Amino acid sequence: MKKLLVIITLMSVIACSGNGDSPEKDKSQSHDTKDAAPVTLIAQIRKCSKLYTADFKVHKIITHDDEVKLKGSVMQQDFDIPLPLGSRKVAIPMDATIKAYIDFSDFSEKNVKHDGKKIEITLPDPQVELTETRINHDEIKKHVPFLRSNFSDKELAEYTTQGRKAIISDIPKLGIVSMARESATRTLVPMLRQMGYEDEDITITFRKDFPADNIMNIIKIGDKG
Repeated sequence: MKKLLVIITLMSVIACSGNGDSPEKDKSQSHDTKDAAPVTLIAQIRKCSKLYTADFKVHKIITHDDEVKLKGSVMQQDFDIPLPLGSRKVAIPMDATIKAYIDFSDFSEKNVKHDGKKIEITLPDPQVELTETRINHDEIKKHVPFLRSNFSDKELAEYTTQGRKAIISDIPKLGIVSMARESATRTLVPMLRQMGYEDEDITITFRKDFPADNIMNIIKIGDKG
């Protein structure tokens, strides 16, 4: 029977991935008037191909144990008898990295509404990526009785695949999309303040909400995932 133990460490990060500098490093290019702010903001934001906003480190221990049983039927009576060969057990530690980011490659004028002293930014949908999973083979623990065969490489691979699927299925429970939104807001609001906007005149929204059952549709698997 497979059991799962999850230990989650959250690291909040804000990192810009792209060919240009991050928005925070481009403050000197801000215009003197709020009329030019949307153009400046779009130019700054588009320099970020991806704004990484949240980083989860997940440590999962995948355990499996089994025993040999004799199963059959005698005179229409089913039987299921454990044989005295002992139970095999294995514990496989798995580390995974899950990141949330916002892709600004298509950010444009349609994402910005400017009405006098008020400004509203509609951000693209957050994306979630399982960037890496890693097994520390030196820390795998096994107990195999003398009369039982050792775990095969195929069996161990199947257990790790099950563990990876379990990590992915747990992502909606982590609240990573909400944290991505909050982090993105904390990044953009200071930029808008510098352009002359007051907090009460700034609105940052997202295109749509993400119910838990929809989050699975935006999860991507990286090359090392």
